[in-house]
Amino acid sequence: MGAEPTEQIPIGRFSFLTRLSVKALRLYDKKGILVPAAKDACTNYRYYTLAQVRHGIMIGMLAHAGFGLSDLEVLLPAIKGGDMKTVTGMLRVQASRVRKEASRLEGLAAALEDSTRQGDVIPMKGQEPYVKDVPPLRSVCKRERGVYEQTIPQLINELCHVIYSPENQRQQACMSGPVIFICHDEEYQETDADIEIAIPITGRLTLPDPSMEIRELPGMQALCALHKGPYPLVGEAYERITAYAAAHGMKLCGPTRELYLNDPAEVPESELLTEVQFPLC
Repeated sequence: MGAEPTEQIPIGRFSFLTRLSVKALRLYDKKGILVPAAKDACTNYRYYTLAQVRHGIMIGMLAHAGFGLSDLEVLLPAIKGGDMKTVTGMLRVQASRVRKEASRLEGLAAALEDSTRQGDVIPMKGQEPYVKDVPPLRSVCKRERGVYEQTIPQLINELCHVIYSPENQRQQACMSGPVIFICHDEEYQETDADIEIAIPITGRLTLPDPSMEIRELPGMQALCALHKGPYPLVGEAYERITAYAAAHGMKLCGPTRELYLNDPAEVPESELLTEVQFPLC
């Protein structure tokens, strides 16, 4: 395609040059991320310049790398202003996200391969569900609303940071059991899930965050199942529990608990162990 006779480039041609859709360009204009050099006063048609092409290509590369609108609103001014500390920090965080996503996809691929071998789309892994008496647990807890994949690790990190702070280590604070995710919703929530993380503890604990609390999780009799594999596939354990309860005339209550029995930083996704606990009425 030939170059424009002037430096003004219509939005369609600019879209072709930068590989950004017209819809994306309009959104970037609205957000102030990539504002056209000129707009027709009558038609509001957008025009760009050759100097903006390189900028548009860079935005496309960053978007392809997983940076969202809110990220770009911070990252692009930092690049323009030479704030390399911010730029480097955001690139490292995104690189970590990409590695985690790659690990998640590898685990999913392994699960699909396993399904192929077993001839079942959702293979029922692990042992038969079992009834367990769960004792009361003195725990440090924090509860927030958010997205599961983001909020759960965030709350775990915040609570662990408090437990292992120098002050609380001097007070001999210690984890006394696996991390527990308590699901307070009755249905799956994509963006506004009611999430509580509890970590059983011993010793004294000073809490710097008023949204954290130390409380005793009530004891209960629970129907449990063990899930081995990626966290997003833990639904197969819930299915086993539900089927077992129906077959044996058991009544399930809530809220459910998920106990993370090993550390995703130390084992591959295929080896992650999660115990699902469903209270019995």
